[in-house]
Amino acid sequence: MPELTYDSLNVGDELPALTTEPITRDTLALYCEASGDHNPIHLDIDYAKAAGLDDVIAHGMLSMGYLDRMLTNWVSQRQIRSYKTRFTAITNVGDTVTCTGKVAEKFEAEGEKRVRLELFAETPQAQTLIAEAVVAVN
Repeated sequence: MPELTYDSLNVGDELPALTTEPITRDTLALYCEASGDHNPIHLDIDYAKAAGLDDVIAHGMLSMGYLDRMLTNWVSQRQIRSYKTRFTAITNVGDTVTCTGKVAEKFEAEGEKRVRLELFAETPQAQTLIAEAVVAVN
């Protein structure tokens, strides 16, 4: 990919997408250990069923981590000026997560050239995350 510059970016340009392998129970167990989030809705099928679900569900923050990886594959973490996310649906065991994004706006602030990005994570069933990031570009 050519070096990203303010002048080389246009509103509507898409970020390179990231698609995960299907989420497995092993993925959830590893994420539990790494994150310290041991909520049984992510590990215990009986608990999940008692909560009205068919099976355990993936951590929302796991999908957010995938979205973050897509972003930081595109720009350095130190270029990120703001980031906000809204969780919109559940990610299930067996789902792949596809992360996409596009340039929504170009502007200058605080003496920097910046772009506002619209970011999305989705499974085959639903859009699970909507995010917005502002990044500085030269």
